[in-house]
Amino acid sequence: METINTDICIIGAGSGGLSIAAGAVQMGARVVLIEGGEMGGDCLNAGCVPSKALIAAAKHAHAMTTGAAFGITPSQPQIDFAAVKAHVARVVEGIAPVDSQERFEGLGVRVIRDWAKFTGPDCVEAGGYRIKARRYVVATGSRPFVPPIPGIEGVPYFTNETIFAQTDRPDHLIVIGGGPIGMEMAQAHQRLGCRVTVIEGAKAFGRDDPEAAAVVLSRMRTEGVEVMEDAPVVRVGGAAGAIEVEIKDGRVVRGTHLLMAVGRKVALDKLGLEAAGVEFTRKGVTVGADLRSSNKRVYAVGDAAGGLQFTHVAGYHAGVVIRQMLFGLPAKAGTAHIPWATYTDPELAQIGPTEAEARKLHGDALRVVRFEFAENDRAQTERKTEGLIKVMVLKGRPIGATIAGAQAGELIGLWALAIANKVKMSGVAGTVLPYPTLNEVSKRAAGAYFSPQLFDNPMLKRVVGLVQRFVP
Repeated sequence: METINTDICIIGAGSGGLSIAAGAVQMGARVVLIEGGEMGGDCLNAGCVPSKALIAAAKHAHAMTTGAAFGITPSQPQIDFAAVKAHVARVVEGIAPVDSQERFEGLGVRVIRDWAKFTGPDCVEAGGYRIKARRYVVATGSRPFVPPIPGIEGVPYFTNETIFAQTDRPDHLIVIGGGPIGMEMAQAHQRLGCRVTVIEGAKAFGRDDPEAAAVVLSRMRTEGVEVMEDAPVVRVGGAAGAIEVEIKDGRVVRGTHLLMAVGRKVALDKLGLEAAGVEFTRKGVTVGADLRSSNKRVYAVGDAAGGLQFTHVAGYHAGVVIRQMLFGLPAKAGTAHIPWATYTDPELAQIGPTEAEARKLHGDALRVVRFEFAENDRAQTERKTEGLIKVMVLKGRPIGATIAGAQAGELIGLWALAIANKVKMSGVAGTVLPYPTLNEVSKRAAGAYFSPQLFDNPMLKRVVGLVQRFVP
């Protein structure tokens, strides 16, 4: 078996692994990248990219039915479901070269296409090679979690890894799971001509602010998506084209297709972490704030690090470990400045604690300011007035923001910038934005923080009165 000596060995060619590989090799490090599946990982092939491409197609279909308010006669779209999936595939193909083996080999990375396994604290084997590295990075991501529901092994079902290959339109798609993946797919399929039922054991959008989640749930139900909450599934049965899902209270939902979207599990199987002396749990590799494991040679990033499961977190983690591995600089990962978004319509976005979480943490010291989309002129022109923004403020600084509404995933960026750089509310309020833009909801929310000080202050009013009387 040939031995490869290198500076950095990365296991997993998803967002985190690719970012580290590209950065490290271009700054002079020797890099080996190991990937047993597809280059680009889940995000490119079965997650963020194909789902957003499908959502985009669904928005076009939906727009054809909702023009009456603008003086446009609605029409029923003629949906070619196979062509929609071809569009999704073309989007993935268009991005794939950026993440390809050829590109990274062109940069100077040694790419091995096989599954990796630690055989010791300083050795990995893959593809007939023994890799000895100064540092290792576990960037293996996560896979769909399918719970052991009675009967599930006997029925066909989709996960996010398989649903994008389905070219025949489901007549009635049953979605088990009311989180971001399930709800995005539910609305997209409803708009593309499917009947959709979502079954959630607790609350849909359970991680999000309930008031903000209600905005999206209301729209989805209006569009025809049936969302069943507090409905634990106890059994799945039937066959292809005739699926049955039994709920704890005895109700049975019947449909033609089933999507399992109840969460994800970290992909650490058969990696041999025990042989490397790397501690881990079912949540991921056990790491410190520096993303180092119990084996100081081994780091973990992204989903494998056991924290927030977002592509942009993996990219952020890449920068944290690069600073340590390449420059010997101390670096730690945090979560207070990490935003996330759900790309339903309207969208949901969050950074930092929700209102309930912030009140529990800070009590009366917290102030919550809000602004409604209905009071934004651009939202009025676009007829996208559903939604609101809430900002959690502590001692004049934003610590969290919740947005439900059009382009919430874009609008949260201002608050991500503010929180990451400790910008005060006065900085946001003083920002001049072009008119009319949706981002004015953020500026108006910041202005609302100062309104009581300006408009409900008797002393300030007396000062203004004196200036009007005596200053020429």
